[in-house]
Amino acid sequence: MKDLSNYRKSYEKSELLETNIPEDPINLFHKWFYETEEFGGPEASGEEVNAMTVATIGLDGFPKSRVVLLKKFNEEGFIFYTNYNSEKGKAILNNPNICLSFFWHSMERQVIIKGIAEKTSEIISDNYFDSRPDGSKLGAIVSSQSETIPSREYLDEKLKALENEFDGKPIPRPDYWGGFLVRPVEVEFWQGRPNRLHDRIRYTLKEDYVWQIDRLSP
Repeated sequence: MKDLSNYRKSYEKSELLETNIPEDPINLFHKWFYETEEFGGPEASGEEVNAMTVATIGLDGFPKSRVVLLKKFNEEGFIFYTNYNSEKGKAILNNPNICLSFFWHSMERQVIIKGIAEKTSEIISDNYFDSRPDGSKLGAIVSSQSETIPSREYLDEKLKALENEFDGKPIPRPDYWGGFLVRPVEVEFWQGRPNRLHDRIRYTLKEDYVWQIDRLSP
């Protein structure tokens, strides 16, 4: 057994104070996202800033987390795309209360978002699907995501057959593939600080779309 009790890191890169934060979490998220993208430094090289963990409650009653890519965010919420028939998709359609989290190691920051997911409009899903490379479009059609398959060769053969079928033709979005919009109800921002006395600021959505701001003990 590997003992990790002596792993230590001092967090000293920034601070998160009530005097310099906006009234809503989307603006602060935008600021942090931009800063990580632009100023993350050498540690951020190769990092996908839009990589996030999506946690759901599965049909079996167990929580499950996986990393996906955020594709858009605005005042409404956060959008990602998936196969609606996948384990993830079925879990969300059964229980839309999910959690998104970002960990930006290079900036010593974490964001945890509780929200309610809903399918995006077909127009939004179509527009994003059309923007993808043909290989990614075919991959979405080929993959019966989360289903058991006999071999890698089975997948490769299905892809080759589809490449021949759609050679020189437009590739339509399958109706089982599209976006989810996660509307946030609570957003927590975590900034590493020395001596494990980290900054934690939580935004909680109240009536009339007013955000209550609280500081949490680390």
